[in-house]
Amino acid sequence: MEAHSVINRIRNKARRVWLRREMTNSLRARARAVAEARPAPHDPRPVVVFNASTRLGGLSLNAAFSLISSWGLQMAGARVIHFACNAGMSRCVLGTNKDNPAQLPPCKECVAQSMANTTAAEARWFEWATDAALENAMSGLSVDALAELKFQGLGLGELTLPTLRWVLRRHHLADDDSTRFLFRSFIASAWNVAQNFSRLLEEENPRAVLVFNGQFFPEAVARKLAVDRGIKVVAHEVGLQPYTGFFTTGEATAYPIDIPSNFALSASQAQRLDAYLAQRFQGNFSMAGVRFWPEMMKLDPHLVEKAQQFRQVVPVFTNVIFDTSQSHANVVFEDMFTWLDRVLEIASQHPETLFVIRAHPDEARPGKESRESVAEWARKNHLETLKNVWFVDASEYLSSYELIDRAKFVMVYNSTIGLEASLMGAAVLCAGKARFTQLETVFFPQSRPAFDQAAEEFLMAETIEVPAHFRENARRFLYYQLFKTSLPFDAFIEEDGIWPGYVRLKPFSPADLSVEHSETMKTIVNGILGDGNLLLGED
Repeated sequence: MEAHSVINRIRNKARRVWLRREMTNSLRARARAVAEARPAPHDPRPVVVFNASTRLGGLSLNAAFSLISSWGLQMAGARVIHFACNAGMSRCVLGTNKDNPAQLPPCKECVAQSMANTTAAEARWFEWATDAALENAMSGLSVDALAELKFQGLGLGELTLPTLRWVLRRHHLADDDSTRFLFRSFIASAWNVAQNFSRLLEEENPRAVLVFNGQFFPEAVARKLAVDRGIKVVAHEVGLQPYTGFFTTGEATAYPIDIPSNFALSASQAQRLDAYLAQRFQGNFSMAGVRFWPEMMKLDPHLVEKAQQFRQVVPVFTNVIFDTSQSHANVVFEDMFTWLDRVLEIASQHPETLFVIRAHPDEARPGKESRESVAEWARKNHLETLKNVWFVDASEYLSSYELIDRAKFVMVYNSTIGLEASLMGAAVLCAGKARFTQLETVFFPQSRPAFDQAAEEFLMAETIEVPAHFRENARRFLYYQLFKTSLPFDAFIEEDGIWPGYVRLKPFSPADLSVEHSETMKTIVNGILGDGNLLLGED
């Protein structure tokens, strides 16, 4: 049996290697076809494309969005330069081993994939170089001091801190040798990116810059330098629909959406949204190629029985503390755990209320497990001993929507479940700035005293009046998020069958990338080269 298992593993590995090689060969062939079909550039000033944090080997969703967009731009007559890393960082976002930061990144694999992606394209490669003055400036600094570090006018500490938190899977950082080493490595790498990208901007004076995410330090540095020079920067992230990307001139992880004040859903648009929600409320959705709910279970009978012993139930929905959205969320509270501490204090003052605290399912995703988790916070605070608190771990796939149905009101930090609860007509008390707080969709107090007052009023009230426009705004926002800002790439990509979240190219011709044949390419090209708003046109 053991020998049979070993043989199967060898066969599977060989199959994956063969598939990866075939996909890379297909990618190279497609790139050559685009190079042969593209018209001569109508402007010598290029669009610079930079996405060092999207993948190592293979083609991730965001790497595909960037690559296909670059082809669409070329087919529209734009000159494109790929700014590409040739082992140009001491430590990078995806190549860092958080358990062993001294381990070098797998540069050979990554550079090979970058060379495939830039086949027959114009590329500017940058290599690693140290700066003795910067190394001296960082010597002996604590983690807090490194976070405040500025070097030659550039806030390198601030630009790298979100990456450090994401890589270490925590918000609060230990001031130890390992963390300081990694922080210094990221700062030194960010500075090397800055020097090389600055030279490119000086020499080429690009029309625009297209970057992934804009929060991870390589792209954050590039974005900062370009914006400071008055150059248009477009950042992209995964959209809410499968195989869709979100492109914006703002902060991609903040998801800014300009929704006209007079926009109202038509009958057909409302029907389209309701069809999506019917699936969503059953757990049938995914993001970035990952399905968070392998199954959605009914509420634990013990929880239902316990809830009957209390006057009211308040679900509390948390977030992943290291997620790049958190830097935008922390405007009222210092961070999510500070808010949770306050929720626990409120719970202690209201024994008549059952507080159901739910950890986000992504907190336990294999390979991305949080190292500063809500589960850890629950153990530290002995939630199991509190009579009016029930904790739901990230691995428990019970229906959040059933919880909302039973709720007096709902507490969230900045989780999307807050938007969904508003869609269901529930009162939602939000503690962090969220994508959906751009419109009045939930109750969002702007200070800690105001939050405390709102919580107290909600807990004591017989009923909570929810303004009618909250639900209507929630529907307007979600419709835009789903069907206007989420640009579909499913005509060009499909699952690669090897890694979750990774894709391969479908058969298509260079002509399919033209603005005449692709609404997605038309939207991206107009948004980058022209004055387009990066929104899909009419249905």
